[in-house]
Amino acid sequence: MHLIVDGANVMGSRPDGWWRDRAGAASRLAEQLAGALRRGALDELFAEHPGAHRVVLVLEGRARRATPPADPPDGFEILLAPADADSAIVELAHDLVSRGEDVLVVTADRELTRRLHAVGAQTIRPGRLLKLV
Repeated sequence: MHLIVDGANVMGSRPDGWWRDRAGAASRLAEQLAGALRRGALDELFAEHPGAHRVVLVLEGRARRATPPADPPDGFEILLAPADADSAIVELAHDLVSRGEDVLVVTADRELTRRLHAVGAQTIRPGRLLKLV
């Protein structure tokens, strides 16, 4: 199971001042995700998908300057989108699904959700993820 996180969308779902320091907000989100993966807090999302799990945080724009977690767990990575994150997320999801992998994407973006469902990926809203981290 691959959990792909739309970093901008998840950061934007919390009115915590992220817009003043996008790289800092992205660094905090990366730490939260890495910590949740380490502690098994994301297991609820992976319950129906036994085996190895991978979490990919996709960042774009100024958030790309985020500091990665100090000690990232196995299966955690940050993908710096070369252009827009939506296209990078759809491309990654399409590649994984075409190889027979299960993909779950965290986003509230309706158009992105439509594009992801078209390639066979599942989606959840940021609130569900944020309750776990």
